[in-house]
Amino acid sequence: MAPESSSAAPAAPEWKPSHNPWAIALTVTMATFMEVLDTSIANVSLPHIAGNLSATQDEATWVLTSYLVSNAIVLPLSGWMSMKIGRKRFYMLCVALFTLSSFLCGLAPNLGMLIFFRVLQGVGGGGLGPSEQSILADTFPAAKRGMAFAVYGMAVVLAPAIGPTLGGFITDHFNWRWVFFINVPVGIASLLLTTRMVEDPPYFARLRAKAGPIDFAGLMLITIGLGSLEVVLDKGQEDNWFQSQFIVGFAITAAVALVAFVIWEWFEEHPVVDLHMLARPNFAAANVMMLVLGMALFGTTVLLPQYVQLFMGYSAQLAGMTLSPGGITVILLLPLVGFLVSRVDARFLIAFGFTCLSLSLFYMAHHLYQGMDFKTAMWMRIYQSAGLAFLFVPINTFAFAGLPMEKNNSGSGIINLFRNMGGDIGISFVTTFIARRSQAHQVTLVGHASQLNPAWQGRIDGATRALVHGNPGRGSGGMSPFAAGREAIATVYRSVLAQAATLAYLDVLIVLAVFAGCMVPLVLMLRRTRPGRGAMAH
Repeated sequence: MAPESSSAAPAAPEWKPSHNPWAIALTVTMATFMEVLDTSIANVSLPHIAGNLSATQDEATWVLTSYLVSNAIVLPLSGWMSMKIGRKRFYMLCVALFTLSSFLCGLAPNLGMLIFFRVLQGVGGGGLGPSEQSILADTFPAAKRGMAFAVYGMAVVLAPAIGPTLGGFITDHFNWRWVFFINVPVGIASLLLTTRMVEDPPYFARLRAKAGPIDFAGLMLITIGLGSLEVVLDKGQEDNWFQSQFIVGFAITAAVALVAFVIWEWFEEHPVVDLHMLARPNFAAANVMMLVLGMALFGTTVLLPQYVQLFMGYSAQLAGMTLSPGGITVILLLPLVGFLVSRVDARFLIAFGFTCLSLSLFYMAHHLYQGMDFKTAMWMRIYQSAGLAFLFVPINTFAFAGLPMEKNNSGSGIINLFRNMGGDIGISFVTTFIARRSQAHQVTLVGHASQLNPAWQGRIDGATRALVHGNPGRGSGGMSPFAAGREAIATVYRSVLAQAATLAYLDVLIVLAVFAGCMVPLVLMLRRTRPGRGAMAH
């Protein structure tokens, strides 16, 4: 297929930052890493937070939901805010708000105040990722952009992987408040370095001069729409989805507000989100692929630790450690991917990544069982991470190729929103699908639980005899035949429930594998982008 051509005007002399681009990249990655880490690090601390603040487990989950809601609202608005007040100023404002609210979260005297500070933390954190991505796109020439996005990819992919492990370690050895306090020194260092190193390119002056009035209607609609959608995704399974009037109300609100937002923004002269960018086939496809990537990344990040904790007795810290080697794999592979992305057609790298991801999920679906050892679980995650490493950088490079520099901020906000929404959808899908498929498999398996079934009756008889005879070698006496019979039935039934849940986990892995596999023909159908060239209008 013919290379994608650029319709941009002849480029002016390329702007270069005053400081070393790699120093700038590391500076802006610091705060983004902590922000992405905060989406998962608090999960394992919820029982401790609930107990310490005299709240129920359900009430404590609003600590997570409140952060996700405010974070999702700010993501698509970050480009517009950067244009209004300047990107460096907006980024520093986000870092300062994130750092201050993290400190206040650690001091929160009750659950209500903690949730309020988490909302502020989400507002500050929501602008960090898109701002960093657009800073990197402007700081590095197109030929080196792949390596720059690899640095950003390390933060975005590694942070969710180590979040549960780090959160479990901090909670077990210190106090849940330190989950938030650790952000403070990193935030202060980021502010000091950003003040010195980061600067806005010249085109920002032109953007601010052309900026129109504030689109209050669009701002209100996207706030209501995304906020309501986040509540539906986060609370849906917990409240039995559309059997709950609470969920139905928020779902209707989200649908009406988001449809109205799309219609309004499409015809608005000065929109808060430039939806016309999605009319570009390559950019739109990149967002779809980022959505599926988010589903697979965050869905499996929840699935594997959850399984080994519930059915294999792992502690939260040990369960998190099954993910850590995958994070190391990403760190090792991303520099290679960053090197290749400037030399190889991004479509082939993305197709390879989704193929690896799909095959690794199929592999996991055939090797996940209650008797597997830690090494098996670890390698499952390593295989997935190998595929993920070949996706994040090429998809971002593919999305930004051909975009004018003036669109970098809007583009980064939109693509980060799709990744985060993919993560929310993936987590919601995994938890719901497992719950529903477990029930279906349980019905099927229990249908065979009859005295007329020789296999079932054989299991009951064997368990009963073992309980009656006890373990003489250890000095443990047996049970009475009646008590042993009842305990045997309960033991075998618990085994049936575990088998039903395991089958449900296998089902969800196969569905995720199919989703990932469907992306391969999609990306190969798109127009080619030349390696190392972005067709950027300056």
